Amino acid sequence: MSLSDCGRVDGVTPYALHAQAARRALADAGLDRGAVDGFASAGLGTLAPAEVAEYLGLRPDWVDSTSVGGSTWEVMAAHAADAIAAGHANAVLLVYGSTARADIKAGRRSGNLSFGSRGPLQFEVPYGHTLIAKYAMAARRHMHTYGTTIEQLASVAVQARANAAANPEAMFRDPITVDEVLDGPLIADPFTKLHCCLRSDGGAAVLLAAEEYVRDCRTAPVWILGTGEHVSHTTMSQWEDFTVSPAAVSGRHAFARAGVRPEEVDLAEIYDAFTYMTLVTLEDLGFCAKGEGGAFVEKGRLTLSGDLPVNTDGGGLSAQHPGMRGLFLLVEAVRQLRGEADGRQVRRRDGTLPRLAVASGTGGWFCSSGTVVLGRD
Repeated sequence: MSLSDCGRVDGVTPYALHAQAARRALADAGLDRGAVDGFASAGLGTLAPAEVAEYLGLRPDWVDSTSVGGSTWEVMAAHAADAIAAGHANAVLLVYGSTARADIKAGRRSGNLSFGSRGPLQFEVPYGHTLIAKYAMAARRHMHTYGTTIEQLASVAVQARANAAANPEAMFRDPITVDEVLDGPLIADPFTKLHCCLRSDGGAAVLLAAEEYVRDCRTAPVWILGTGEHVSHTTMSQWEDFTVSPAAVSGRHAFARAGVRPEEVDLAEIYDAFTYMTLVTLEDLGFCAKGEGGAFVEKGRLTLSGDLPVNTDGGGLSAQHPGMRGLFLLVEAVRQLRGEADGRQVRRRDGTLPRLAVASGTGGWFCSSGTVVLGRD
């Protein structure tokens, strides 16, 4: 697994970021391109993953182009693990790359923030329901129902920035305070600017391989222990409860299939396009009870030395967010489990390396979720 160059990356194409991340991931594993017989990609080209595979010089026998937003990569990892177990592939490369920041800088803005006006979404677009407004509505509902405070949501951003401060690859590393989060420009009530993810360039790649490949790999393996996926809705009127995300289902499946409990997990990498996503996903994965997320995220619990380190690289709020961040969650989880997160390495209370991690991606506006439980020997 590996990242491409991230943050501000001018003068390159998304294809080049795919290639850079893929080369680095193969070098990390110690395998050559010829070993790859499975490929998964989404978000680029009209025939993805065929176009990207061709660019990388691959001719895979097994492909996946599942596209469910930010959870795509956790869902793809689940599909790839199943394909390997069934003998349909031996080594599957998952790759993503985007120049989202550079595109905006150059005036290349594509699409409507509500993802178009045809199909079910046509009934919401006329009312100005942008993606961020939908997340803001959900956050307000949680605040109304459970008394969650804006200060508690702001503390998620503060802790993400504290983790990013130890990550030399993070785009923003300067400390921030709760007051600075609250005093920022309002984007969509209750979210100010620092409640929202940054926009960056960057790519990532992860190689999943059959067990017999492990002896040939350069680095120690991290195992997929259990996975879960779930889709919920696209139109807000079909979302039964704004305070429950689809991670409630994907997480339950992943933990059951892994045979572990949330309290056994050492760290969590959670999709955080907005602060509320972190809070409600922690609830729905079972790290705290429904409605207790606000209290759970307070007092530094999510920092590198906290009770449950979350988004140890700084997350989408401070490290990088190039459009879809789900694959970055898997890369950071693997780094932590291997003990390769220099400067931000999480350790258990006894000083040993973490043994269990969770990566949980969310797509759309809580439309989809993919959760993966990872462990090391």
